[in-house]
Amino acid sequence: MEVTETNQREVKTKTKRSIIDVDIHNYTPLDEIKHYLPRAYRDQIDLWGWRLPGSLYLNGGVKVGQMADSTPPGGGFPGSDLDFMRQQLLDPYHVEYGILTGSDYSCQASPDFDYAAAVSSAINEYTLEHWLAKDSRLKGSVFIPKQDPAQSAKEIHRVGSHPDMVQVIVSSGAEKPYGHRYYHPIYEACVEHNLPFTIHVLMEGVGINGPNTGAGYVSYYPEYRASRPMVMAAHLASFIYEGVFEKFPTLKVVLQEAGAFWLAAYLWKLDEDWKSLRFQTPWVKKLPSEYFRSNVRVSSQPLEPTPNPEMFRQMMKAVYAEETLMYCSDYPHWDFDSPLLALPKLDDELWEKVFYQNAADLYGLPARKSGKGGAD
Repeated sequence: MEVTETNQREVKTKTKRSIIDVDIHNYTPLDEIKHYLPRAYRDQIDLWGWRLPGSLYLNGGVKVGQMADSTPPGGGFPGSDLDFMRQQLLDPYHVEYGILTGSDYSCQASPDFDYAAAVSSAINEYTLEHWLAKDSRLKGSVFIPKQDPAQSAKEIHRVGSHPDMVQVIVSSGAEKPYGHRYYHPIYEACVEHNLPFTIHVLMEGVGINGPNTGAGYVSYYPEYRASRPMVMAAHLASFIYEGVFEKFPTLKVVLQEAGAFWLAAYLWKLDEDWKSLRFQTPWVKKLPSEYFRSNVRVSSQPLEPTPNPEMFRQMMKAVYAEETLMYCSDYPHWDFDSPLLALPKLDDELWEKVFYQNAADLYGLPARKSGKGGAD
């Protein structure tokens, strides 16, 4: 009993500081963003529906993978009600800033590039008006039609200078690995507006995007979750070996919602192969792990559990967590990570980095307004 009480006191002490949550899924209802589309697309939707690719796999939880208690009191889909989000997440956990990451990435798998561009713009306008204008703690992500880099750059230039838009976001499902020079116009625009390029798991194997594994499509949702690090790994190697970080040295890339500890062995492998094979890519000047530390950040959810505390500490060191790891809750999804329970006990300096400072540095957010915060 004494151990339990001590741990509870430590948890309360640790969480008296406010935090930054880098992955909050606000719901973007199609019937609402429809009003932001050009008349021609609204008419087409009325006649033939949305024509957007859908998910291939069953998800856990209720209402397509949401927490059972996340439905707003007045009804509606989880993540759709700002007041309820304040009550359930922002206020009790003293979220100083929350990065909204949306709920529907299907336009990024559409073969109709112009339609994808229109839907992306509509999502951005809806987010600005219905979310960012109503709570100064919330920051937004610029949705782009990433399958068309020219139109993507145009959208970044259109809304990327807004002070509440803090990153560009794409699904990990893609036609080409993201290091390919095809995407350079996007990175040029990101650098110009000082916006990180965030890759969020979703849409692998859907629409025009490639399969979710190199061996083809998987059958079940647990397999799909297991394949997420494989897709992120391909994107990360592509960024490094295609020389993106040499061409765009200030570009920051975020790997979101694919876990983190798998990166330890992967970075070891990348470094070892670079030593033996770098004659093929002479433009890669540094060890891959050095590019990772300087240009890549990783969100915590879902962080892989370890068999014991010592292994956890070693894995945190192996992925350079003090520099790269950022807390996220994934609210309101069924695998929500409470800031009270998401990670084992961290020392003060590391806690500060993971739960606040790494994200503040990445997104250009100010220091806490006060030292008070955390869960009651």
